[in-house]
Parts: sequence; C-alpha cells; structure tokens
Amino acid sequence: MGTQQFIIRRLFQMIISMFIVATVVFFLFRLLPGNPTTAMIEPGWSTEAREMLLERFGLNEPLHVQYFRYLGNLTQLDFGISFHYSRPVIMVIGDMIWNTLILMISSMIVAYTIGTLGGVLLAWYRGTKFEAFGITTGLIFRALPPFFVGMLFIMLFSFNLGWFPHSGMRTAGYVAEGFMDRYINLDFLRHLILPMTVSSLYFLAQPMLIMRNTMMEVMGEDFVEMAEAKGLTKARIMYVHAARNALLPVVTQGALFLGMAIGGQVLIEYVFGWPGLGQEIVLAAQRHDYPVAQASFLMMAGLIMIMNFIADMLYGYLDPRVVYK
Repeated sequence: MGTQQFIIRRLFQMIISMFIVATVVFFLFRLLPGNPTTAMIEPGWSTEAREMLLERFGLNEPLHVQYFRYLGNLTQLDFGISFHYSRPVIMVIGDMIWNTLILMISSMIVAYTIGTLGGVLLAWYRGTKFEAFGITTGLIFRALPPFFVGMLFIMLFSFNLGWFPHSGMRTAGYVAEGFMDRYINLDFLRHLILPMTVSSLYFLAQPMLIMRNTMMEVMGEDFVEMAEAKGLTKARIMYVHAARNALLPVVTQGALFLGMAIGGQVLIEYVFGWPGLGQEIVLAAQRHDYPVAQASFLMMAGLIMIMNFIADMLYGYLDPRVVYK
C-alpha cells in the first residue's frame, strides 16, 4: 500500500510541476523584446496583411486568452503551429528529438559505464598515482567548456588526421529511407563518434567521483568484511557486493543526467552542426518561435521528472531496505 500511495503522490507532484513549468515558459518567452512575426513580414505588406498574420497565430488576442488557450491545447498534447516553419510543432521537433536522444543516450551509456567502473577502480587503488591521475583527468574534462574541447577534437581528428567528419549527421547526398537506414549505418556512426566522445568526457567525472566516494564508504560496512572472511576474491567483493550498494547515488545522478544532457548538448550540437533539439532551442529563441521553444523546454522538464521517478523506483530494487511512504 505504501508503494501505491507513493506512486500516486509522485504522479500528482509531476502534474503540478509541469503546470508550473508550462506557465513560467509561456510568460518568459513573451517578455522577450521583439515581435515573432517580424521575420515573416515582407517589405510592402499592408496593415491588413499584418493583422491577418497575427490573427493566424492567435497573437492578436489578449495575453490571458492566449494563456488559457495554450493550457487547453497542452491537455490535448497540441503544441501549436511553429511561427517560423508554419508546421505543427510536433512535426518540427519530431526528428530533432530523436537525433538528440540518440546522441545523449549513447553519451550517457559511455560516460556511466566507464565512470562507474572507473570509480570502483579509483576506490580500489586509493592513495596511488592511478587515483590521482584518474581524478585529475576527469576534473580537467569537466572544467573545460564542451565547445572548446569539441573544436580541439575537430582540429585534431577531422582536419589534421582526417579520421572523422567535422560536422553534420551524415555525408552530403546521403538519402536515408526509414528509421533504421537513417541511424543504423557506418556513415551515421562516423559522424556520431566525435560529438559522443566530447559529451561523454564532459559528463564522465560525475559518476566516476560519486562512485569512488560511495565505494569508500561502503567498503567499511560489515557485509564487506563478511565477504572477505568467506574468502571471496577482491574483484568479486568490489564489483558484485560493494558496487551494488554504492550505485544508489549514481542512479540518482543518472536520472538528472538526461535533462542536463539535453541542455548541455546545445553547444556540442552547435559546434558539430548536429541537427538536434538543443540547436533548435537556440534558433527558436532567436526567431521568437514561441511554440517550438515552449515545447522543447516542456519536453526537457518532462524527461527530468520521468527519470527521477524511475530512479526512485529503482531504489527499491537496488536496496531492499528502502521503504516507500
């Protein structure tokens, strides 16, 4: 019963949080100076034509009317029509969100796999030069701006060595037929490697250091001493027994990683010319394309909330001592 009540309470909190985010996003973009229809109005347009354009996008209505219409559309998952593309927002960002998710998920898998295993090794070899080297390397890549690392990688691996393409998601002239052909091919993989590597290096330090610190606490627990008394190998103790109990903070951080990765990949997508959601958010803000920008931020907020909810559910699986109230 406690788990059911916890799930219902969390779902209610998510609905309230999404309402608050939707409200803030709506008014935030309308506080920006400039008219979203300016870029669409051509010289010589009459006043009547301009009024018709405003009416077409519902911008001639009072702000409170626009707001309630906006909330009503959200309940039907209708994000409106893009001012710039004159197409439904869901169609505009549909392909872009897939491009961002593939880049982000691949970066997350690499960063958290290497970071988690590396954190165990750092705890294992604590006080050695290996630990100092691992921590220093992780913090350096975390401190360096992603766009700077991206440009260095482009100069080295694209222009100097010629190993990988420097921008885009596929070679010019490549025609993809269907989802599988678009993403499951060597050409896409060659374009993915550089931005994925830069993104992974930027996020690597967090899971690695969290895992190291938690492992050092867990290694002093009674069950670790019991496993040593049984004669188990140190590798089995570290990776099977201690690591599982040290994963809880890493799981929490992994849930937040999803939202941070979308926001943090804006610069990476811009540097590598990756046609993703992060790049489109920047362009939508510059164009005052309210519907696209609003939908993008709502998706980011929704992903963060969902991943936090999944992390809370995983707690009970990873640690049977966790009780939901």
